[in-house]
Amino acid sequence: MRGDTLAVAKSRGAERAGGWSLIVAAAGFMVVFSYLAARFGYPDVLDGRASDVLPALLALGGTGRAVWAAYALLPLLLIPAGVGANAALRDVAPNAMRAALTFSVIAAVSMLLGLARWSTVHWELARAYEAASPDARPAIDAVFLGLNAYLGNFIGEFVGELSLNLFFVLTGFSMLRDGHRWVGNGGVAVGAIGLVAALRNVSSAVGPVAEINNYVLPLWLIVLGAMLIRGRLTGPRPLPRSATAA
Repeated sequence: MRGDTLAVAKSRGAERAGGWSLIVAAAGFMVVFSYLAARFGYPDVLDGRASDVLPALLALGGTGRAVWAAYALLPLLLIPAGVGANAALRDVAPNAMRAALTFSVIAAVSMLLGLARWSTVHWELARAYEAASPDARPAIDAVFLGLNAYLGNFIGEFVGELSLNLFFVLTGFSMLRDGHRWVGNGGVAVGAIGLVAALRNVSSAVGPVAEINNYVLPLWLIVLGAMLIRGRLTGPRPLPRSATAA
């Protein structure tokens, strides 16, 4: 019985840690996004060329570089979030939550790789661009655009956001299995919006959906985080052996 009680306590600890991770991620996202929007023209600047973007990046200085580095680390909070959600819902939908946990890890790593390029390789490209001759700058521009297409558009945005929103959909599905209708439907809906928004680099028609996603994403992170912290998603757990023996 003591072992069962300890297992439940560890599970609740994982849920709380996951919930706080989501809330910190949401708050961090809003702070960083606001800073970069005001100082760097983010996210519109992502479509620019090296001649415009790299000097603006370098002009952010050490503070801006630190903000980009912090932004890159924020997605790692999805890993404890996935562990916490899995701890809460694995008993009602084990297969779905195993997949959800996997997608949370893939999302965290993919988004880290995509965002980290700004404070690392792009920063060095900006320095090189500043010192380069006019003949050398087109080569730097080509590298910059290639990295944006691969690490940014494909790895960070498409793979990362696809995985993140599959995590939301699977978590929402599991919540529905556990009888949490409103929050479960919310999770599925937010995930569906995000899946459509992840196609914004394929078709400009989904641009308005991507704008909506920028607002509902942090809101959903806070809602899901609060549910985990308060233990509202904890599904039925096996009774201790001493209780079932009677």
